[in-house]
Amino acid sequence: MRRLPGRLLWHHLPLGLAAFANALLLYGIDPNPDIVQRLSFASAYPALILISTTLLVGPLKLIGRNRLPVSIDLRRDIGIWAGMTGSFHAGVGQFVHLRGRPWLYYVYENWRGEHLLPVRYDVFGLANYAGLLAFLILLLLLATSNDASLRKLGTPGWKKLQRWNYAVFALTAIHTFLYQKGIERQTLPFLAISIGAVTLTLIVQYKGFQLRRRSQ
Repeated sequence: MRRLPGRLLWHHLPLGLAAFANALLLYGIDPNPDIVQRLSFASAYPALILISTTLLVGPLKLIGRNRLPVSIDLRRDIGIWAGMTGSFHAGVGQFVHLRGRPWLYYVYENWRGEHLLPVRYDVFGLANYAGLLAFLILLLLLATSNDASLRKLGTPGWKKLQRWNYAVFALTAIHTFLYQKGIERQTLPFLAISIGAVTLTLIVQYKGFQLRRRSQ
């Protein structure tokens, strides 16, 4: 509780303003007249960047020769906003395509005689399953991003659970690129943003991995 006022002022307020400002900008530049489509587009890139940023905080501390504690408030607070933004995007995204029939994101409507299984295994289906898995894990991480969960699970258990953020990052990247190139055909600037965010995260993570190995 002693840390909460500072976190609200220095973490949550700037993160919330930045996420809202970027979403508002993306919503404004999307020429699509459909509100649901624009909300999905406007929340997708902030969610990707926030998820990527959660994986930068720890390695950057190591690169700066700082001690790496079990839980970093900044990383946790970025993760909270990543969870909220990603959850919003996942919820809205269920109503962009196939309006009124969101189950068809995951199963074929008439699969007998046309497909081997009712489960969608085309690019559209794979992209949606990757997004769904990322969303479910993100909800779990969001629900346990607090001191109470850390005390209840203990340090090893809590850290093991939070490492699932790597899976969220990988699934989000797969979901993003499949949608960009296979479904919605996004323009080069947005593809560059996605590639840049994913590449930077991988580079910084690799550098952090090297430093951890040397210290061990």
